[in-house]
Order: sequence, then structure tokens, then C-alpha cells
Amino acid sequence: MFTYIQPRFEKGRVLKTEMLEQVRDYPRVLANIEYDEYSDGILSGAHVTVDPAELIVAPGLVKFRGHLYMLEQSQRLFYEATENEQILRIRFEDNGSDRDFERLAGMLILDEQQPSADELELGRFKLKQGAVLRSDYIDFADMVTEFNTWNPVSACYAGIGQCTLRPEVIHRFARELLQTGTQEAADYAFAFMALNTQRVERTVLEHYIAARNQTELVSGSNMKLHRQLTVILQDAARGKRSSSRWGNRSPGGRMIVD
Repeated sequence: MFTYIQPRFEKGRVLKTEMLEQVRDYPRVLANIEYDEYSDGILSGAHVTVDPAELIVAPGLVKFRGHLYMLEQSQRLFYEATENEQILRIRFEDNGSDRDFERLAGMLILDEQQPSADELELGRFKLKQGAVLRSDYIDFADMVTEFNTWNPVSACYAGIGQCTLRPEVIHRFARELLQTGTQEAADYAFAFMALNTQRVERTVLEHYIAARNQTELVSGSNMKLHRQLTVILQDAARGKRSSSRWGNRSPGGRMIVD
């Protein structure tokens, strides 16, 4: 049955262990219910900003293998130019569990290794000697520029059942799509929806891309999603319209190869 339990902390009443346990457990239980259907990944926050010599990871909440991890204060990581791809990720490991407590931790790691099964990616970059790392993008396509640019596209942002793109990536696409003056009603519908929500599920992105580009529905990496969305922006800017009405696709069409 559904229950509502609120401890009565009143003058003259005995403070019981059960009352303190209720206060202690309620936030955790509530969070577990809220995010139960979400995949592993960033649930909120954990935005990365770039300083001249450091990456700054903002407070945030992530999920990994059913556990919720919280970063309560911003953390800074020193970086340097190696001209090789460096990947910022969270490495999850035991942090001294004992008979009384299960202690788990997510440590921030920055090196040239690809994420393992025990890690979640926050972003990546390649920095040339003498260059400055930047995160002020010229446009949506510029977010994945190979050198000297912080790339947040491949970050693992949690969604229902599977990860999706970070909100700032999708919001940038939506704003630029509106600025093209697109002739597609579906573009306006998607852009308005995307700008009015924190998270756009991956399946929504994939169906929109397939319908808009007249292609079959195909799953792919975050980078592939970005490339396909970039093609849509290019077509919209040229005034190119879909070859058939939204929701009434013809069999053939263009294929985008990963």
C-alpha cells in the first residue's frame, strides 16, 4: 500500500530511533524511485568548464549500476597539451567498505585511455602545444572540432533505458535550427519541445533524425547523432525540405554512414 509517514518532532515527546531513520532514509528512497528507470550516466549537473590550465567539474548527480553518486563541490583537474586525445571520466570503485557501511566512490580521471566498463565519460579534447583549450563554440558543428576544443558530445547523459546527449548540446541544436528559418513544421515542433525540457530521450532523437533525413531508423554513438543533426542544420539553412511529408516517408532516401 502507499504510505505517508512524517515523524512528529514535538516538545515533550521521546525522540525514537525510528523517527531519525525515517528522516535519514526518505531522501535516498525518494531519489531511488525518481531515477529507477534511468540508465547509467549523468542525471543532473556535472557541467565541465574550461580554465587556462584546469577543467572545472561542477556539482552533480550521476547513476552507475543502480547507485546514485553526488559531487557536492566543484573539482578542478590540471591538464596540459599532449596533442593526443584526452578523456575526462568518472572511475567507480570501492572506497573502504566495511561491516557497517558500503562505501563507493567515483574518482575523476583525465588521461588518454578509453573509458572502461567501470567508468563514465564527461567529455574529451586534443590540445596542441602552444594552443588554448576553448569551449566557446562558433556553432553546433564546432562542438566536435578535433583540436583545441572541449567536446561534451560523447558524455554519457542518463535517459530512460539508455543514455542521450547532454541538454546543452540539444539546446544548441534547437536554437540554431530555429535560426535557419527552416520550412519544416516538424523542425519547429522538435525545437520547441527540446528547448522546453531538460532531457530529450535518445529514441526521440533517433526517430526525428530518421524521419527528417528520410533514412531508416538506425542506432549509433553520440558522435553519430551529432553528425546527423549537423546534416539537418545544413539542409535547413539551404532551405532544403524533406522529399515527403512528415510521418509519410517514402522507402528510399539518403543514408548517413557512421
